[in-house]
Amino acid sequence: MNLSQAYLSGEWIPLQNALIPLSDVGFGLGVVVVERLRTFAGQPFRVEEHLKRLHRSLEIVGWNAAAIVDEVRAAVAAFPDVNAELMAPGDDWYVAIFVTPGDSPAATQPRIGVHGGPLPFAGWADKFETGVDTVITEVRQTPANCWPPELKCRSRMHYYLADQEAAHRQLGARAVLLDQKGFIGEASTANVVAYYADRGIVTPRIDGVLPGISQQVLFELADAAGISHTEADLTPAEFARADELFITSTSICLQPIVRVDGQPIGNAQPGPIYKKLLAAWSEEVGVDIAAQAKQFATR
Repeated sequence: MNLSQAYLSGEWIPLQNALIPLSDVGFGLGVVVVERLRTFAGQPFRVEEHLKRLHRSLEIVGWNAAAIVDEVRAAVAAFPDVNAELMAPGDDWYVAIFVTPGDSPAATQPRIGVHGGPLPFAGWADKFETGVDTVITEVRQTPANCWPPELKCRSRMHYYLADQEAAHRQLGARAVLLDQKGFIGEASTANVVAYYADRGIVTPRIDGVLPGISQQVLFELADAAGISHTEADLTPAEFARADELFITSTSICLQPIVRVDGQPIGNAQPGPIYKKLLAAWSEEVGVDIAAQAKQFATR
């Protein structure tokens, strides 16, 4: 049992007691705004960037963004100290944020939560070396006239269905979803990134996907390394012709895609650009990202 302390609407309580009643609109309608951070050396990483994205999500749904973000900021700042005795030296945690409307659709008394636990390295520690298999699914991203891609919310049925399809087609593969026009969009819970020797890093257009905090870190590292980056519509065929492919997200940071729909990318091994960028990321945060995942894959 995770014995960590969670913040729920004004108080710190044991995680197992942080319960949301069935009357909450977030449960009834799936209306939950979320963010997810991770720590490095025990401290939350890129907090203000995550809070800026949270603020934008709250603006989109029409809730009191400024007040909620101020409360979340204080809770995130306190989280490492509140749970310090449980954090093993060298290990790192995820920190999850959620906001529901509470019992009224008007969100006059929203429920605000911050909780976390050790990163589940066991699920993906080996992928830094073996790479990730992906499947381009028939399930597509939700269109922008349902909700804007920049809204980070818990309404993720399309991700779930895409992952189910990917698992059915190839055991262990991750789903990559196309947008409504048939261009490459996102992986479920991650951004996808292509690298071409003659083009540099190419990502799907940022206005069509959730803007990734980790993707922005990747751009900064690429700039420092003299690797160009741009946005473009990528067809599945163009995506599969990349010299290297990556996925990037908060928990994993950066991992290589080595196959798409069973077809190898390059020699189906992590490539030199991936290795260069992961090494730069590790140097940036003062943690050997792949080695840490391997070390704490079993606890």
